[in-house]
Amino acid sequence: MKKNYLLSPGPTPLPPEVCEAQSRPIIHHRTPQYLSILKEVLENLKYVFQTKNDCLIFTSSGTGAMEASVVNLLSPGDKAICVQAGKFGERWAEICKAYKIEPIVIEVPWGKSVDPRVIQEKLSSVKPMPKVVFTTLCETSTGVTTDIEAIAKVVKNTEAVLVTDAISGLGVLPCKTDDWGVDVVISGSQKGLMIPPGLAFCSVSEKAWKLAAVSTCPKFYYDFKKYKKALEKSDTPFTSAISLIIALNESLRLIRKDGLEKIFKNYHVLADAVRAAAVGMGLELFADKSCASDAVTAIRIPASIDGESLVKIMRDEYGVTVAGGQDAIKGKVIRIAHMGYINEFDIILCLSCLEKVLTRLGYKFNIGSGLKAAQEVLIKEIA
Repeated sequence: MKKNYLLSPGPTPLPPEVCEAQSRPIIHHRTPQYLSILKEVLENLKYVFQTKNDCLIFTSSGTGAMEASVVNLLSPGDKAICVQAGKFGERWAEICKAYKIEPIVIEVPWGKSVDPRVIQEKLSSVKPMPKVVFTTLCETSTGVTTDIEAIAKVVKNTEAVLVTDAISGLGVLPCKTDDWGVDVVISGSQKGLMIPPGLAFCSVSEKAWKLAAVSTCPKFYYDFKKYKKALEKSDTPFTSAISLIIALNESLRLIRKDGLEKIFKNYHVLADAVRAAAVGMGLELFADKSCASDAVTAIRIPASIDGESLVKIMRDEYGVTVAGGQDAIKGKVIRIAHMGYINEFDIILCLSCLEKVLTRLGYKFNIGSGLKAAQEVLIKEIA
């Protein structure tokens, strides 16, 4: 009997507690019982975001929170710096253009991370100065982590607001919203937060609220002000995704129980194991070592192998789901996630399947070399 194993960079596997919570009978969202749950969620979100700022919850995918950030902070004709280091970084400029905002695009080669000095130069040279800098904490299309702390140091002494897409990074990678001075951090529910897709989040600083006060972009559902007013009663302005919120409450409790530092260390070890396995099999990592992400690893596929076929066989015949490449690297890389409800044995199983399918497709290497390298990392690091 085939079992299914999910190692894609979103959605991620669900803990049993989350599955159980979703199966509970529905309750009404304008009742003390529900608002009590929502209040706990809002407090625990601040823990994960590492902030004292307001945390807004939208019923949408993470892209909804991206759009909300654009329309609430900017006005038609404004300029915004958009860092494009992969498929998801490109989305910032696409949303800006939809609202007649001029994107000042910083193109970064895929697999590399932006140099904060380039952002500093743009903030100094572009007139009038861009009002917002849009960045991505973890670029899941390339397996790259951006040095948001360094970028925040560049932005915080200017009038610009720093916005970070942490959809696949929150709860997986360090993102010290307040300590670093990140004005808006956005995220989604289906990655490090370990529940199904359908919720998006924004933490909003006082500096960002001042910019939101003068924004003239059209907005209705995504109006920050409506959510801020509802927060006074620990509520939402529109109907909540009730079952998802209840599930989120359980996942946030699990995160708080383990603690962020322990969680970050665990993902780092899993990432090291995957990277070691790739090298052990004679494969090349896509991301530069200096910026390789602990959320997802992108691995180059040998030229003789069709990466799309590799992903398809792993998924459809063996029940192991990983992600393929996108755009220019479609069919050329696979992406293995090590975030959410994934442990060392999920990683070992995935690597075993990868070795088997690579062998089947004709790639020559010492079978077991990747597994051996991964196990050496895991035995050393995980007690």
